[in-house]
Amino acid sequence: MQKLFIISVLFTACCAVPQDLSGKMFTFPVESNTARVTLLPSRVNFKSVTVCLRYLTDLTRTYSLFSMASSSSHNDFLIFRAANKGFIEVHTRGNISHFQGLPDEPNTWYSSCSTWDSNSGLTQVWINGNPSMSDVGFKGNLDGAPSIVLGQEQDSVGGGFDAGQSFVGMITDVHMWDYVLSACEIQRFVSGLNFTPGDVINWRALDFTITGDVVVEDNLTLKTAICL
Repeated sequence: MQKLFIISVLFTACCAVPQDLSGKMFTFPVESNTARVTLLPSRVNFKSVTVCLRYLTDLTRTYSLFSMASSSSHNDFLIFRAANKGFIEVHTRGNISHFQGLPDEPNTWYSSCSTWDSNSGLTQVWINGNPSMSDVGFKGNLDGAPSIVLGQEQDSVGGGFDAGQSFVGMITDVHMWDYVLSACEIQRFVSGLNFTPGDVINWRALDFTITGDVVVEDNLTLKTAICL
């Protein structure tokens, strides 16, 4: 009986159907060390990365926007709001790139894109279509099976969560590509106008699991700009 149960669980997990979350958002209503969304990527091993998403929060402390860990590093690709206002860190295999002076007002929707290229090691953050200065992170490939989590910062693969670094707020339109988006492509994401969905994580065909206090609800507050 136990063997049949295990087989049933594995079959269900393997055959999960991706969901189109267009017009939806993940709401993280409370601070905790458990509430999270685990994203299942379509591939492993990355020579470059772009992660774009939209978020709203009233937090003024540190928090994680996107956490990707592997057996090689629990901070393989981490987007982290640091303690000081307007400071964002992008971690690539444990190397930290610091960005400051970024828009960071509470209760405001932001479109955020973070990029990294393995050859140069350059990382960059774009907020609402405006780029930061570039900084140098890890040079080399991000290999190994990734564990990708929203809402928590991983200090071990799939765990090691700290409530003081958890995200409280709303996140939507999460996409990940295995290449660096051009400035024009980032502008298309910001506007929501005819951009190519992520080839690693696609909000319109999302494989995910929810643990703890996370709600999927209609996104009635996000106003998407339209390019004329």
